Amino acid sequence: QLQLVESGGGLVQPGESLRLSCAASGRLFSYATMGWYRQAPGKQRELVASITASSITNYADFAKDRFTISRENTKQTVYLQMNSLKPEDTAVYYCNGAWATRNYWGQGTQVTVSS
Repeated sequence: QLQLVESGGGLVQPGESLRLSCAASGRLFSYATMGWYRQAPGKQRELVASITASSITNYADFAKDRFTISRENTKQTVYLQMNSLKPEDTAVYYCNGAWATRNYWGQGTQVTVSS
């Protein structure tokens, strides 16, 4: 019902920017709360940001000053603009779609911030 594919990850230096994209297919996208999560090695997966079907956003404390989540329902795509990246942002970033009791996950995209 909802398939998610992330892209846009890569290797960047501290202070640089990256824009992640999550391409969704399926009829549920317009109704789903979409989110970006990340998981660093040896750590729990954590919420980065989320956006509801009505475009209400929520950010983790570490993300609110630097990251921006957005969605384009006509393109069935959700974005995460990441600015001023820090080494501690290094993680696999996952796209999530939540609808009712259902959760859908993408395969993840690696973001590495290093000199």
